[in-house]
Amino acid sequence: MCKFLYHNSFFLVYRPFSSLLQPREDVIMKNQTMPTEFILLGFHNIQGLRFLLSWVISIIYIFTILGNMLIIFLSFVEPHLQTPMYFFLGNLSLLDVFCYTTSIAPKMLKTLLVVQEEVSFSACLLQFYIFGSLAVAECFLLAAMSYDRYLAIYKPLHYASTMSFQLCFQLAAGSWVIGFLSLVVTMPMVSRLPFCASKEIDHFFCDLTPIIKLSCGDTYMVRIPAFIIASLVSFSPFLLTLLSYYKIISTILKIPFSTGKQKAFSTCSSHLIVVSVFYGMLIVVYAAPVANQWPNLNKVFSMLYTVVTPLINPIVYCLRNTEVKETLRKLFRTIVII
Repeated sequence: MCKFLYHNSFFLVYRPFSSLLQPREDVIMKNQTMPTEFILLGFHNIQGLRFLLSWVISIIYIFTILGNMLIIFLSFVEPHLQTPMYFFLGNLSLLDVFCYTTSIAPKMLKTLLVVQEEVSFSACLLQFYIFGSLAVAECFLLAAMSYDRYLAIYKPLHYASTMSFQLCFQLAAGSWVIGFLSLVVTMPMVSRLPFCASKEIDHFFCDLTPIIKLSCGDTYMVRIPAFIIASLVSFSPFLLTLLSYYKIISTILKIPFSTGKQKAFSTCSSHLIVVSVFYGMLIVVYAAPVANQWPNLNKVFSMLYTVVTPLINPIVYCLRNTEVKETLRKLFRTIVII
């Protein structure tokens, strides 16, 4: 989701100050070129498991598409599900379908089925832009959903009047717009970087870190803006989410009856699980030391993050939400009768 942001910026921007005063060899290299294509190495170290892994990812890919499209369908068709929570949930499912499933999974499957997957320079940058933009949008959308749950529990009497359709639309649209504007500064800088003879990206998709590693030039002027932008678009919604849940938990603990506490917590437990999985995987993939020390292990975690996370959302909301389960029962009964 913010997937690439923290690590791609923080760990790229960190370098001893003394090294900035010394000329780098790769800056003065004369064989700098603008590449026409890159080669995605993917999972080249696990030749024996490539076929099995491709089948597993294909199955997850199909179920992810079906699950998220089902949530989108139910949230816009069923009248009693046309509430702010399901409006945001429909947007979240739409993001998951386009962000992870559509922009990453097909290319990942292709790298598993072929030895070396070639991708044009423009297509690589486009994949990075789409994935990064929608990931940022998901961060802000999760924060908007946290704010919705905060109003529902902390100010229930004012919830209906405050969380109007106009506000819901503004929050959702704002998340999408911020996402697509977040990389407007970074993209031109990355596209102008000089690259060396090596065109091999040791990953299964075009992410910022492996792209910059191939550059022969000084990437410092790319890393600094990327770090600043990443800090704003990742920590801001994360802090808003934490603040919302601090207020929610404080309010729930003040409820005198256990049944009331259970009912209040059940209204936000599904979203809390999704947020925990999202940011938990984000930290493991991009902020943990494993990202630099064990690149192959990092690719495994990245695969789990980009493939499993979108599948969790429909599973959590379908299995833990009474309204969704009841709607599915009615839908199945209607299909059987027909």
